[in-house]
Amino acid sequence: MKESVKALLDILDLEQIETDIFRGRSPEDRQQRVFGGQVAGQALVAAGRTVPPTRAVHSLHAYFIRPGDPSVPIVYTVDRVRDGRSFTTRRVLAIQHGKAIFSLSASFQIDEPGPAHHAPMPDAPDPETLPTALDRLIPVFGERAATEFVNRRPFDVRHATPLTWEAAKDPSLATPESKVWLKVDDDLPEDPLLHVCLMTYASDMTLLDTVLLNHGLAWGDKRTMGASLDHAMWFHKPFRTDDWLLYYQDTPFAGGARGLARGQIFTRDGDLVASVMQEGLVRVTDA
Repeated sequence: MKESVKALLDILDLEQIETDIFRGRSPEDRQQRVFGGQVAGQALVAAGRTVPPTRAVHSLHAYFIRPGDPSVPIVYTVDRVRDGRSFTTRRVLAIQHGKAIFSLSASFQIDEPGPAHHAPMPDAPDPETLPTALDRLIPVFGERAATEFVNRRPFDVRHATPLTWEAAKDPSLATPESKVWLKVDDDLPEDPLLHVCLMTYASDMTLLDTVLLNHGLAWGDKRTMGASLDHAMWFHKPFRTDDWLLYYQDTPFAGGARGLARGQIFTRDGDLVASVMQEGLVRVTDA
């Protein structure tokens, strides 16, 4: 198994230290703050560990309260809010240094029949026809830095639309939408909760980029800083994150130093399997 994939699976495999209390850690190479997708994915793992496997998560709502410290473990406490006949509700608090850094509420449901429809999948080129992340990043960051970045990433990510750095250099490429193919860069076990938690992790990787892409900005451009504020996901159907998924993202609003982005996740067959909304802090200086 690829080292970056193994490392991510290890990070999502929380240690249970007491009933409804779990402990997670951060990657050793993380220097500044905990990646938002990591704490969201770990919190969902903690919630899912307290729910019968016959009940699948169908939604989560989360707030990023404080920056996470990657040098110390994160403690996740699970509150069993409700166990109903059809639905189960869990609330998770992530704690470091005695303070809450993240909160999550998740709802799980038994499998039930009902009326069905979904939005159509947007047009996008096949992922195999697109340049790899390494091909796109080498002209921006150089071969060494780009290779190190891609090797640390457990997902194969291929953009069908401009990167933020490309739009920052060429304002004509600015666009309010983004189409990204992604999949875990290895084969994974049959574990529905694992695939949902991995997609929760991945959903935070490029979503706020869409806000920047609309304004010709880029993280690390010495002008732009930001952070996730809240995050919501709805899981519609089972899926596998080791198969290609199209992450269609757009941004309906930005203002007041905040940007709103939304995403739809489709299988290659065109099924809508998850929806995402996120608001993030986006501050721009004159530097």
